[in-house]
Amino acid sequence: MDAAPGPVLLLADDRPCSFGRYAARRGPEELVLLRFEDASGELPPDYLRETAHLPAFWIRQDVPLEAEAARYLSWIEGRSARPTRFCNPSEPRQDIAQRFARFVGLPHLTERQVLWVRDKAAMKDRFRALGLRTAAYQRVRTDTQVRRFAAAHGWPLVLKPVDSFACIDTFLLHGPEDLREVDLAARRWMVEQYLCGTEWEVCALVHNGAVPDVWPSALPCRPLDTVDGAMNAHISVGSGPGPATDVATLVQRVVGGMRIDHGYLHMEFFEIDGQAYAGEVGLRPAGCEIAANHGHAYGFDIFGAILDVYTGRRPALEYGERRCVGDLLLPLPATGTVKGITSREELLRLPGVLDAVLRIAPGDRVTARRASHSSSGYVHIEGDTAAEVETRMRGVLARFRIEVVADAEGAVALSP
Repeated sequence: MDAAPGPVLLLADDRPCSFGRYAARRGPEELVLLRFEDASGELPPDYLRETAHLPAFWIRQDVPLEAEAARYLSWIEGRSARPTRFCNPSEPRQDIAQRFARFVGLPHLTERQVLWVRDKAAMKDRFRALGLRTAAYQRVRTDTQVRRFAAAHGWPLVLKPVDSFACIDTFLLHGPEDLREVDLAARRWMVEQYLCGTEWEVCALVHNGAVPDVWPSALPCRPLDTVDGAMNAHISVGSGPGPATDVATLVQRVVGGMRIDHGYLHMEFFEIDGQAYAGEVGLRPAGCEIAANHGHAYGFDIFGAILDVYTGRRPALEYGERRCVGDLLLPLPATGTVKGITSREELLRLPGVLDAVLRIAPGDRVTARRASHSSSGYVHIEGDTAAEVETRMRGVLARFRIEVVADAEGAVALSP
């Protein structure tokens, strides 16, 4: 007898990602895509062809969202696959996606929950209300406010938009002269005390308000350093030493305090002299290939587990071999035309490499961005400890070559 069909998921889809591709392969009859006209340029032609078999509703630009929700309800009524669950993997579209889900009667985050996971100042307000330590912080609008904050807490300090993601427009300011490079009138900004210590990342699934397990990741370099050229990687610590913090208790406190019922939570925190300081939190599948790292490191179907929590089912976390696995993002040094790049086959021959994905090829026109997810591809690398994985990552970077004929003056940019 065939298994009964599962719940149909409405999945926000503003860019290709590994989780979305998995969902499309595993149960296309249980998936409807929600797309955004103003993000159509982020969906490459090959990805549109790959997902052409799936029903997709496009939210039009410059049309009231309530009207688009009404149009969606008419559109979906005549279809056999009618979503009863919702998932938004996109950080910048958290607000519009959750409001749309509310308008069409699907499970969603409330306006206050969106504020907590999207507005970084409100997020820290909530952390403090829950009794968690954080860096000192303040919303700012003027140079004078930034200088006064620095007088109280010292340089360097971190300046960021309250609604930024992937370190876009986030800066480490070493002194007042650095303010000349920032337009404080352009966005809503905040400043934070720069914390020393060790930065960690942790992911967890949430089902019925409970956290079945947590998966910490080591960060060889801080995300804010990666946008200025440091190695960009995350290492899931399935074996060997990890953070000293009781990460499960920390995450459960955030989940309970933000009244989160279900979903994928990922969070950054700092360890300083044996104390944990909450950094940031997101409620969506983690970016880059962090989730895939956990699947490799714990030997289980992570994307299937994510689908379970977003469709109302308790995930079966049945682990296999435990090890450390990380995703190393390969550099993209400049905007221009790719002249050459190390082949996937050569990368796969290097020690510890499980898989390699190149997003570009010779002849492609590429755009480099100052963002923590900007890359020319990625490599999954395994080892017994996070330290071994990091050493192997540095070995891959030493062998990796990419040559881009940059737009500026026809210069050739090489990496490394």
